[in-house]
Amino acid sequence: MNEDALLAYPPVFLVADGMGGHDAGDLASRIAVEEFAQLAGQSAATADDIHSCFSRTSARIRGEFTGGRQGGTTVAGVAVTVHDDTAYWLVFNVGDSRVYRWAEDTLEQVSVDHSVVQELLDQGRIEPADADTHPERHVLTRALGTGDEPEPDYWLLPAGLHDRLLICTDGLTRELGDGEIEAVLSQVADAQDAANELVRRSLDAGARDNVSAVVVDVATSVGALDDVHITVPRAGSQLGPHLWDEMLHGATVPRARRSSTQAPGAGDPSSEEVTS
Repeated sequence: MNEDALLAYPPVFLVADGMGGHDAGDLASRIAVEEFAQLAGQSAATADDIHSCFSRTSARIRGEFTGGRQGGTTVAGVAVTVHDDTAYWLVFNVGDSRVYRWAEDTLEQVSVDHSVVQELLDQGRIEPADADTHPERHVLTRALGTGDEPEPDYWLLPAGLHDRLLICTDGLTRELGDGEIEAVLSQVADAQDAANELVRRSLDAGARDNVSAVVVDVATSVGALDDVHITVPRAGSQLGPHLWDEMLHGATVPRARRSSTQAPGAGDPSSEEVTS
C-alpha cells in the first residue's frame, strides 16, 4: 500500500508521507496534494499561501477522520517566492520528510526532522551513529492531522542559478546516507535520471517503506521547460475527496512555453519526480 503522494508543479514541489494504513495514510497524503495543488500555475507563492494550504489540509484531515479513525501525513517541500524583486526558495516542513539543497558542490539538509530521535540528537542524548537503530526512530513529534493546528517550519533561501533541490520521504533517507545522496545529485546531470537513480538505489537497499523523490533544477534559459513534464491532480473528478483514483486524479501534462514569467534573479525551476 503506497501512502506517499507528491506534487511537482511550479511554483510548488512537495512530498507527503501518510500515516494510518490503508484508507487513512494514503488519503491524508493525497488531501495534502489536493490542497497545495490549488497554487499550481501561479508564478510564485507567498508564505501566507503555503500556510493556508497547511491549514486547509489539517482541517480536511480532521474532518475526514472521525469516529475513532486515525490518520495524518508529513509534508515537506519548497515553493518559489519573490521578495524585493528577487527569487527565493520558501522551504516548508512538518514531519520527517526532508528537503536538501545541492549548491556550490555542497549538500545541505535544509529541513529539520520533527521526530523523537531529532530531539534526542539536539539535546546531545544520543550520537548520530545511534539514530538509525534507535527504538523510537519512527516516532514523530509533529504531523498534519494529529493536532489542533499545523506547526510547519519555514526557511527562506536565495535561489541560485545552479541550485538543485531534493525533496523526499523517509523511505529514501532510511536507505541512503548523505554521501550516497550527494554522489547522485552531483554526478547525474538530468533531474529525471537523478530521481530515478535515487529511488533505484533505495529499492536495491531493501526499501522498508514507500520511496518518493522530487528533484528540482533551475531552468536558466527561455524554452528550457519545453520538454519538462509536471504532475498535478486533475480537477473536475466527481469521485469526491475521499475516493482517490490514480488515473483520474493524477495527470502528467507537458509544460507550456513561457517567455515572460521568470522571477528576477533566477530562472524558473523545472522538475522530475519518482514515486515507488
